Amino acid sequence: MYNTNTDICIAGAVAAVTVDFLVYPFDTLKTRIQAPDYEKRYKDAKTGIIRRDVLFKGVYQGVWSVVLSTIPASGAFFTTYEAIKYTLDETSTTTRAQRSSQSQNEAIHKFPILHSLPTPIVHAIASSTAEMVSCLMITPAEVLKQNAQVIETSGGQQTAAIQVFSRFRHKPWKLWSGYAALVGRNLPFTGLHFPLFEYVRSHVVDWRQEEKRKDKDGNGGELGRIQEWNPVLERAVLTGFSAGLSGMIASVVTTPIDVVKTRVMLAASNGYVSGEGGGAPGPDTMKKIGTRGTIDVGKEIWENEGIKGLFKGGLIRAAWTAVSLGLYLSIYEAGRFYLENRRKDRDGKAQRKEGEGVI
Repeated sequence: MYNTNTDICIAGAVAAVTVDFLVYPFDTLKTRIQAPDYEKRYKDAKTGIIRRDVLFKGVYQGVWSVVLSTIPASGAFFTTYEAIKYTLDETSTTTRAQRSSQSQNEAIHKFPILHSLPTPIVHAIASSTAEMVSCLMITPAEVLKQNAQVIETSGGQQTAAIQVFSRFRHKPWKLWSGYAALVGRNLPFTGLHFPLFEYVRSHVVDWRQEEKRKDKDGNGGELGRIQEWNPVLERAVLTGFSAGLSGMIASVVTTPIDVVKTRVMLAASNGYVSGEGGGAPGPDTMKKIGTRGTIDVGKEIWENEGIKGLFKGGLIRAAWTAVSLGLYLSIYEAGRFYLENRRKDRDGKAQRKEGEGVI
């Protein structure tokens, strides 16, 4: 692995901040749709028509809490993910040819315990561990963000953030009350998404290489003549497609967990934040936060709203996840690839200068 931890952190932070600003409104809409009083708050009581002036108002409320936490969290995630993946599976940095030429004894010597793990398992372990680390940093921001997204205020996003934050001033520990729910959602998601993403990307890259080989040999690929792209752009496009497709599948499967997570985090500030003080579920609806509270919320949704309630916001979440992960991982991978190539070029020039000096 030629990238340094600094390269990985920079690429991850740039990707995360860029995507946060672009897709944040969709996240806000998803949170509002999943809120327990969505029907009362965002629909007209008589006609049942969506109150667009309320639903689409202040869609950037709480964005800064996410941006400020995303930078360290994304750096921690990708640093942990790449390090564990590199440690457990040589395929992250070597070609298949190199791996096949390596003797079995040498492989066992390098990886005495985990050398035989299937690649999807390696990716699942790496992504799940990285997710648990990043969730420690993300949870407070997620609690603030989701409460800010549903608050009714006449002020701007700054007013909403301050109003929500003031509710945790004397109980800051509650900012981490949604950690179990966040991990409970993110672990299945990342455990499914990253192995699927790596699988899809490997096949897409192989297909691309095969098409270019056929074109070079004069046989012609499925798409006719293959246009040569900038390597960084090609890496970004292939990664973005793979990430978007795998992310959409993973998001649909984990939507019920996401709905529960949203309800738990909205309950962190004594139930539900409302600038008007109306329409909030009572204490019996939002129970004590924690592992048991998370399970209780899930049971309550099932009993009161059925399967439909567990998949609230699923469509917009699938679309939002496909776009956000496609952009996120394509920007990250392109940035990492660019920094890697720049470092290689710089080191190569330095070595050539040293060689010329010796001569």
